[in-house]
Amino acid sequence: MENLFEIEYVERIAISLVIILAGITALYFAVRLIKANIKLLKDKSKRKKILTKAVLPLSLFTLLMALRLTLPVIVKDPELFGSASHFLMVLLVSAGAWIAISAVNITRTIILSHYDVSQKDNLLARKIHTQLKIIERIIVFVIIFIALASILLTFDSIRRIGVSLFASAGVAGLVIGLAAQKVIGSMLAGFQLAITQPIRIDDVVIVENEWGWIEEITLTYVVIRLWDRRRLVVPSTYFIEKPFQNWTRKSADIIGSVFVHTDYTMPVDELRAEFHRIVEKTELWDGNVANVQVTNATSQSLEIRFLVSANDSPTLWDLRVLVRERMVEYLQKNHPDKLPKTRVNIQSPVSQC
Repeated sequence: MENLFEIEYVERIAISLVIILAGITALYFAVRLIKANIKLLKDKSKRKKILTKAVLPLSLFTLLMALRLTLPVIVKDPELFGSASHFLMVLLVSAGAWIAISAVNITRTIILSHYDVSQKDNLLARKIHTQLKIIERIIVFVIIFIALASILLTFDSIRRIGVSLFASAGVAGLVIGLAAQKVIGSMLAGFQLAITQPIRIDDVVIVENEWGWIEEITLTYVVIRLWDRRRLVVPSTYFIEKPFQNWTRKSADIIGSVFVHTDYTMPVDELRAEFHRIVEKTELWDGNVANVQVTNATSQSLEIRFLVSANDSPTLWDLRVLVRERMVEYLQKNHPDKLPKTRVNIQSPVSQC
């Protein structure tokens, strides 16, 4: 018996050493592979963070596997062995889920490193960022769900309850479905946003009369960063059920208008020439659209519209402000008499003989 015990002891130690060696080898190649794919990341702290995400769960899983194999040699008491074995199984499932989640996160980071949203022509990059972030959340949710279910099924009492509930799964599913229909609807809306993409990360939108950028898209809600740095949080179902404005749906370039009111005696050609001189001197204009038109004539003034284009909405805002300031300044300095005025015609009363 002692010889058999010694043989079993040596075998388990050898297998544990093989597992540790295999884990170290896998860890080495995983680090090499990750390093080869994160060269585009300029932030060194971000690279270190990615490597840490790969090293820690793999190291933990390797050590737990080795400990699980040597446990019968280390623990002699049957009752203690059963508790320790169950505890290690829970830790192994958790470590496996950690590895899977880290792998998904690292894969997304590596793929997104090839798509820079800071570039002007970033339509494809924003599309990829939006899809991968939502898909990552879906996969992580599934991994956590499977891991929790696997851990709970290791308990005999919970497994027996699960078998009894399985018989009434139809009724339970109906009750849960009715109770959580809004949550499920929001999650399905988030999944639909990832597929159809009516909005993307960094899109410029107007929602509830608020103007801002799409900052975050989750399965249940969307965060919009407003122009004054406030955050507007709306449910995912909003973008499926209600109308909204998306200024960068197809491209980032956009057209805006500036309105100025003048007197009827104002020569429009002079304003047109001054307007073109202003936009041609600034780098805010993208060189595409620059137009001046009289869009309305009221009883007191002319309404003149200056139409301009820019590469994106923040640049357009600055360009519109610049055009408005320069045109008003031009009128003040060169044609102060052409500003809108109210005319009153006073006639002397007719004398009666």
